[in-house]
Amino acid sequence: AVAEIGYQEVEFAGYFDHDPVEIRSWLDGAGLTAPAAHVMLEPETLGSTLENASVLGHQYLVIPWIPPDMRQTLDDYRRVAEGFNEVGLALREAGFQFAYHNHAFEFEPINGQVPFDVLLEETDPDLVQIEMDLFWITHGGGDPFDYFARYPGRYPLVHVKDRLADGTMVDVGDGAIDFTAILAHSEEAGIKHYFVEHDQPKEPLESIQQSFEYLRGR
Repeated sequence: AVAEIGYQEVEFAGYFDHDPVEIRSWLDGAGLTAPAAHVMLEPETLGSTLENASVLGHQYLVIPWIPPDMRQTLDDYRRVAEGFNEVGLALREAGFQFAYHNHAFEFEPINGQVPFDVLLEETDPDLVQIEMDLFWITHGGGDPFDYFARYPGRYPLVHVKDRLADGTMVDVGDGAIDFTAILAHSEEAGIKHYFVEHDQPKEPLESIQQSFEYLRGR
């Protein structure tokens, strides 16, 4: 159904107890690819995570967030960045690209400094790239255009997700985010893959259909 709407790629955030070989057969049958997935890169399960990623054809393995107890101070963020570099190197050696997906908390200043800047400054661009969630950066008061300009080429993946002025999540095109302007900066940002997202749509297939129709002409 997703492919019939017109999408060519999907991103996973869990496999829901399905075997990766089985999932790959579904993807191939529908003519879809899965260039990225949200994963938890725990040492004890890293081998199976990489094996599954290889089967499914993932290029990017994305950490979806930082637990609260690991991001209380700027030094915490620096330690996280150091860990990201280490993981990024390990993934690069295994043939994958590491990326981090933002929420809103990274844009809440600590001692006058924005933690997201710390993450970008303290990580190697070749080892640590960013999946920018356009809803959450806007929700957190960040400016996508500013980050595209200051850290060009760091954002091969984006979540295309819309919001009303009051923060309510809506289908893409129904909200206040100017996707036409943002996507015009795709080359500067380094965007290669665009994933439509809505956390709690009333009718998922109708939601992605509407979002697709809005984006198709942009």
